[in-house]
Amino acid sequence: MTKITEMAKDLGQALGRTDEYKALRRAASAVEEDRSLNALRTELEKLESDMVSLLQSGKEPEDEQKERYEELARDLQSRAEYQRLVSAQSNFDKLLQKVNETISKGIQEGAQGRIILPS
Repeated sequence: MTKITEMAKDLGQALGRTDEYKALRRAASAVEEDRSLNALRTELEKLESDMVSLLQSGKEPEDEQKERYEELARDLQSRAEYQRLVSAQSNFDKLLQKVNETISKGIQEGAQGRIILPS
């Protein structure tokens, strides 16, 4: 394993231990365990798939389908468990963005330096 690969693995392990990642896992588990929320998501995904198929075949979904889709989406988005998942995902994404910015900065600094790391 190269030094860079080892460092990447260490970074991944460190990210897995962050509060943001732990909150994301807890929120995802809560959503997975909520049967009514899963039924809602399944119905929404099925309706979305049906509507996409219609659109791809050049047909417009019926108004009833559009209204049902909007109703289901509003219901899903209003659920506390789903809101926690979205919030946790957003917080973890922000952390990853900071990590990526720091890596990019390090790449720029490394490219300007004369020190060569062994691979």
